[in-house]
Amino acid sequence: MADVDRTTEDAKAQMFDQLSEVKAGMLGVPGSGQHMQPMTPYFDRDEGVIWFITSRDTDLVQAVGLGATAHFTFIGKNDDYYACMRGQMEQVEDDAKIDEIWNAVAAAWFEEGREDHEVTLLKFALRDASVWSTPRNPITFGFEIARANMTEDTPHMGAHRVLEWRNAA
Repeated sequence: MADVDRTTEDAKAQMFDQLSEVKAGMLGVPGSGQHMQPMTPYFDRDEGVIWFITSRDTDLVQAVGLGATAHFTFIGKNDDYYACMRGQMEQVEDDAKIDEIWNAVAAAWFEEGREDHEVTLLKFALRDASVWSTPRNPITFGFEIARANMTEDTPHMGAHRVLEWRNAA
């Protein structure tokens, strides 16, 4: 269950904690004409950067070009946390970073493994994010819906925050 109070008090740390528990989210470049696609995130919470291992010949790398604004979204593993992040994405050549985050999941996508010449990185520097959390308790949910139907109030279903990173380009 997502900690709704933490969304208000410590939202950035909560977002990265939630992100650490998911296998993939959806990454895309608005205006590229492409759909968002599932990608595995590797993040540096101190820097506000998310890394993605991909192939140089993907449509996503082509859409990024020399740099582009991108969005990455995910839903927490318990379906009670939602995040949409925006930032500047660029393709980078950084063998040390690839070695640091390389794993069996990434290797499965490349015929020659880590030595494949198509392996590249996308660096996603966070600019801002919008996050939502909900208690996801079925009794609370039912109570809120019943209360809303008996009054003119809307259901209180959790917390929402907009986060900003000042160090993003």
